[in-house]
Amino acid sequence: MDDVESGEMPGALVEEYLQRERGTRALLDELEKLSIEGNHEELRDRIRTFAENNQEVFYTVALALTGSKHFYGDVESQLGVGPADKLRDLAETYPSLAEPFSLVRMEVSNERRNPITGFDVTTTYHAEEEVPIIAYTAASGDLELYDHRGSPQEVLQTASYLVQATNDSLEAALQQNHSVNTDELSELIDRHETLESELNTLRDHIDELRRKPVGDE
Repeated sequence: MDDVESGEMPGALVEEYLQRERGTRALLDELEKLSIEGNHEELRDRIRTFAENNQEVFYTVALALTGSKHFYGDVESQLGVGPADKLRDLAETYPSLAEPFSLVRMEVSNERRNPITGFDVTTTYHAEEEVPIIAYTAASGDLELYDHRGSPQEVLQTASYLVQATNDSLEAALQQNHSVNTDELSELIDRHETLESELNTLRDHIDELRRKPVGDE
């Protein structure tokens, strides 16, 4: 099912939710408990299972939790104030579930998996090896995906793999005469400009290090 937020579909989704409201809220209570306890991986998996088994109700809950006035307005115009108020109550009752539902909605609608929402980065220095050390954790919402700890060249090696993979995907799209939507292309241009800026700064740092003898404090 394509992602929806307007038109005739919201009313049909909400009617399905209303038929299953009691059981759905019981499930949301269980999911909220997982969130409070910090069981983010199990929480994500349970939401995925919910989406797979009952996509209509999942979309209703996911859209309601975002607090979208547009969605509430469509529901109110199609079904009345009562159902819309019930959905508003979901957002007020389960605010901790808004982000995980939004991320799984992105997975379902756009064929993503654990969209990365942030990096937690720290840097130290290994005096004996005379090498800076970078530690980072990639996260998708509250779910920590992986940790890495390495030297600058090791981190850049990982980055180069990702850039190569990006180029491979774009080359394949061009060879198969596929287009890239305007939003994706615009974001891609912005990311490229940011990357160029960071690489220019990196070059300046490398040039300065070349002028600094090893071991010179």
